[in-house]
Amino acid sequence: MDILSTTSRERETYQVELQYSVLWEAALGIAAFTNTPLLDSLERPKSYWDGIRDSFDRDMRDHLDYVEKNNTWKALLQLLHQKDFAALEEFSTYIETLPVNDLRFICVPFVGETSQTLRESAAGGGIEAIRKLKERTKNNPFFPDYIEFICKCEGNELKNHLISVMTGWYEKVIQPNEDQLNKILQADAETKSKMKEKMKPEEFVEWATAGVVYAPEPSVHKVLLIPHYIYRPWNITADIENTKVFYYPISNESVSPEDKYLPSNFLVLKHKALGDEVRMRIVKLLYERSRTLQDITEQLSMGKSTIHHHLKLLRSAQLVNVEDSKYVLKKKAIDSLAKEMDLYFHQGM
Repeated sequence: MDILSTTSRERETYQVELQYSVLWEAALGIAAFTNTPLLDSLERPKSYWDGIRDSFDRDMRDHLDYVEKNNTWKALLQLLHQKDFAALEEFSTYIETLPVNDLRFICVPFVGETSQTLRESAAGGGIEAIRKLKERTKNNPFFPDYIEFICKCEGNELKNHLISVMTGWYEKVIQPNEDQLNKILQADAETKSKMKEKMKPEEFVEWATAGVVYAPEPSVHKVLLIPHYIYRPWNITADIENTKVFYYPISNESVSPEDKYLPSNFLVLKHKALGDEVRMRIVKLLYERSRTLQDITEQLSMGKSTIHHHLKLLRSAQLVNVEDSKYVLKKKAIDSLAKEMDLYFHQGM
């Protein structure tokens, strides 16, 4: 059917903002370290993470085990979104002086404007509100258990845990290289800010995150981009009031801007991901059509855990995505490989 348009209104989109801080880097480092199934897909080798664990005392290791059990890294990120904290001491004081119910409310994930009253009631200990909130988040792999934990744990113990684990990580991992890390994060944020002026918001988000396509959603008016080094190559997404958050991996150029021979980390990851026979077979299967994990395992006559590992590496390289419980090949990412190589060859020339 033909439609005669009588409106001049353009399709609405979102505004993009950038923030950076070593406090975000600390919280995301804790998140990465305690996500043990994902460690082998991270850029840094196992020896790096083993060295970090060996540097901690027994008390700090217990706190990290507590994070892994209860996903309290999420609470740290939620709290960091409340204001621009200038230093760790300010962040710790903020947590320490928060009323317990306010702390719980902030730490409980935002799941939409219509759930805010429910979120407030759950933070106050309402059993029925907790149950409903868990039901609304049942498709998330950890939200239901995390929500129940946050709403029922002893408030001062939670405060002590969050301050202790953040302080311990900051002192051992962040502080020894704080100045250099600050420069790297600042360089990436400044580069992205310059490019933001040349691109439309959706185009910019896809470029900055190296492949994440994010279309406007109702009630989301802002996209917040936060660079990280520790969790490369992964993008981590979150929702806060009226805002979609992407914690995105910094580019290699921000780490060593003077080295014209240094390739993009995502270019390297893509070629590494494709440099394996099994993963090439998976890519061709997905080129034909999207498939479930069960379908792929049957096609290749291999175990689910093995195929899942290969898919995880393809996803970390931004070559494969998950949509409606099926794995989908990001064909644009494959098509752009030649252009990315050309860009690399002309880098610094």
